[in-house]
Amino acid sequence: MEQAVEEDSRAMLLRQIEGNPGIRYRELLRMTGLVNGVLTYHLAALEKTDVVKVERQSRMTRYYPVSVSDSEYAVLKFIRHDPMRQIVLFILDHELCTFNEIVSHTKKAPSTVSSHLKRLKEAGIISVRYGEYQLYRLAEKDLITEVISKYRPSFADRVVDNYVELIEEL
Repeated sequence: MEQAVEEDSRAMLLRQIEGNPGIRYRELLRMTGLVNGVLTYHLAALEKTDVVKVERQSRMTRYYPVSVSDSEYAVLKFIRHDPMRQIVLFILDHELCTFNEIVSHTKKAPSTVSSHLKRLKEAGIISVRYGEYQLYRLAEKDLITEVISKYRPSFADRVVDNYVELIEEL
């Protein structure tokens, strides 16, 4: 009986992760109603059996199903964060963008935009054409378009992103 409950809990967790690749630990905690220790136990079991990929950062842990390809994962881990998603969507809509256009669109501090652009460039999501102005464009437009349309952010993602932005701006 206990094994069936464990399997049900893991199946439920896997459905949540598959439906929300890159879902945060705290969001899983809220969505599943599991207590902290139980959730940790089941997620560790899913990770150990290579059913989920786990991305651990200093203040956040995200979970992805193994069905997400490495190229999708590389894009998802950035566009799950709203400011970066805004930048990517703006560049997607405008093909080539200057730094000032991106700053104006996102309404973020130039230093914040610069940091995000640097990370997106290092990840190979955007590229820069140098000339009179630095022009930013998507490196793999088709892949990014597919990932954005396939994995839309959840309401909880947007709420958490807003909270993280407030903390970062302090």
